[in-house]
Order: sequence, then C-alpha cells, then structure tokens
Amino acid sequence: AGSGASSPEDIYNTNCMACHATGAAGAPKMGDATAWATRMEKGIDQIYTNAVNGFNGMPAKGLCMSCSDDDVKAVVDYMVENSQ
Repeated sequence: AGSGASSPEDIYNTNCMACHATGAAGAPKMGDATAWATRMEKGIDQIYTNAVNGFNGMPAKGLCMSCSDDDVKAVVDYMVENSQ
C-alpha cells in the first residue's frame, strides 16, 4: 500500500472498522459475502471510486486523509478478500 507505513489490515482497524464491522450508515460489513457480491456486480473499479470519493453515508477515504488512493484501494481489496 502507498507509503508502506500501514498495512491494509492496520488501516481497516484504525479507520474503517467502526462502520464496516457494524454496518453503520449502510456500510457493507466485512465478512458479509452477500452485501459485497451485490456491490461487486458494478465492478471493483466502481467500489474503488466510491471508497476514494465517498458514497452515500461514507465520507471520502473513510476520513483517512493520510491514506493515498492506493492505500484505500488496498483496504477495499482486503475487505473484499475477507468477505467471500
């Protein structure tokens, strides 16, 4: 991921878990294969775009302003891989 300072798991645990572990604001929960499969129908690039720019209740980059776009994409990949 980007700077290599934090792993996707570390970034998830610090910035993403609050919503993606609970489903807050409609966030797809990590591990919910059905919720992620529905989103994957639009393609991974659309998920990346939503994560970087924000979508519905999710703020841009999940408010991880120190994260690069590549960091955010790596966390998306981490969540998708752990939700199949």
